[in-house]
Amino acid sequence: MLEELSVRNYALIDKLVIPFEGALNIISGETGAGKSIIIGSLSFLLGGKAGADCIRTGADEVSVSAAISIKAQQREALIWLQAHDIKADDGVIIVRRTLKANGRNAMYVQDVPISRADALEFMAFLCDIHGQHEHETLLRRETHRKYLDRFAGIDSEVAEFNWIFQKLQGKRKIVIDLAASEKEKLIKIELLTFSVDEIEKAALKKGESVQLEIEAKRLASHEKLSALVETASKALFDGEDALLPLSRKVKAAAASASSLDEALAALSERIGALYFELEDVSGEMRAYRDQLSFNPARLEEVEERLALIYKLKKKYSVQDGAGAPTIEDGILSYKERAQAEIEALSASEEQRGKLKEEISAMEEDIIRRASTITAKRHSAAAELSRRISEVLSHLGMSGALFDVRLGKAEAIGAYGAEAVEFLISANKGEPLKELSRIASGGELSRVMLAIKTALSIGSGGGDNSPDTLVFDEIDTGIGGEVALAVGEYLAKIARSKQIFCITHLASIACRADNHLLVEKKTAGERTLTTLRNLTRQERRGEIARMLSGERGETALRHADELLKKYGASGV
Repeated sequence: MLEELSVRNYALIDKLVIPFEGALNIISGETGAGKSIIIGSLSFLLGGKAGADCIRTGADEVSVSAAISIKAQQREALIWLQAHDIKADDGVIIVRRTLKANGRNAMYVQDVPISRADALEFMAFLCDIHGQHEHETLLRRETHRKYLDRFAGIDSEVAEFNWIFQKLQGKRKIVIDLAASEKEKLIKIELLTFSVDEIEKAALKKGESVQLEIEAKRLASHEKLSALVETASKALFDGEDALLPLSRKVKAAAASASSLDEALAALSERIGALYFELEDVSGEMRAYRDQLSFNPARLEEVEERLALIYKLKKKYSVQDGAGAPTIEDGILSYKERAQAEIEALSASEEQRGKLKEEISAMEEDIIRRASTITAKRHSAAAELSRRISEVLSHLGMSGALFDVRLGKAEAIGAYGAEAVEFLISANKGEPLKELSRIASGGELSRVMLAIKTALSIGSGGGDNSPDTLVFDEIDTGIGGEVALAVGEYLAKIARSKQIFCITHLASIACRADNHLLVEKKTAGERTLTTLRNLTRQERRGEIARMLSGERGETALRHADELLKKYGASGV
């Protein structure tokens, strides 16, 4: 659950720190106030793509962090943390991401640096954002397959299948390459050998680039650092007016005074403790100052080393989108693949025969795995179809029929032996159609909400799905009774999940357990976006504004009626 979000210098946000609650969190505000910026900052934290244009004008860096609590049943998240040797603090972790104007990106979980690919993987276990763009992704069949696999609880199984399939394809490619002309084979071996030699010569160490960047920053800032340390040293212990000599006098005076009046004994002890702490700090500062020296040769050495690492990254790092924990891991992964390919290209006829046997065994394994995945998909497809149809009936589409259809593919592919497609009959008596043929944006919004509802529960016994769901304008194209039904269903999901929902509709906003208002304000010559929790009275006025665009008596009375009838607290 997202407990607190802290944003600095993101788009129009200067500084924002706001705590959140469980249940249903509604975010509203005037058109153009910056509601999408709030979702954008959260998407940024989750590992979404971001460029320097998201940094607030005049700032050098954007920073977003969050405190997130993890439940015991969120097994995948806990397994991920354990695999990365990261421990939660009383079930709470701090996730932080920064992006500098020069494009340098950094991500941390509990101050442990991670890659963006790792962040995308980990945060997907904790939070699921439904943005407006997902209406488009819902129309793509590949998305349908992912949704079904998530519901069936076979994400990891399909990922493992895909890994084996890609490995099989790699071996098949090696066999094809082995059949190429001897001249081409020798040229390829030479190129691969050069790459391996270049990487080995670099003698990379894991995490080296991160430490070098820290050292380069320290060396490049030597002049400023020296001045600051010198200032601190003078204030601490250089001269009679420094803190340490003055505190020594205070300590001696207090000790003498306590000998005359025992009432000062405790105070004298505290002063003494402060003095010894200050003396210890001064000693450490003196030691740091004395060893501080500018080493231009070392700075040049560090910069040259970083240049080499980034050169190797550009040439050899992982290119398949899978990502790697560190730059060095990606480069070394390439080296391992290159060495394997060199070995295969240099293989004898006997070794090539062994490779073909391995391929044959892997093909049999792939067929068995594909058959198991197919069976689980068929079982889950029937249940997912039933659940989504049931939810749609509660969202004003009582005659709708949703069907998860599995069609046999021509050949086993990267994700199994079948194609998955979502079909729908929006009205009773109509034939099943592709989702892309739904005419109403409101119907598509409700289909997405129904899918998210089903996925938030899953098909298994335990709930291992993300604990936080974010809906960005799920109310597109709806109103009236349908909006009331959507609000009711969001409140229902919020009984077991933390929900964030951006909405323009009062009939949904009145269901909030926690109502937040996004506002755009002017401070001097700058425009800022702010977010704050509404009080009971402020919430009444905001509901009235959402109803009629104003806060007149008629609108306020209507707001009171909605809050009394549908409000979580009965207000």
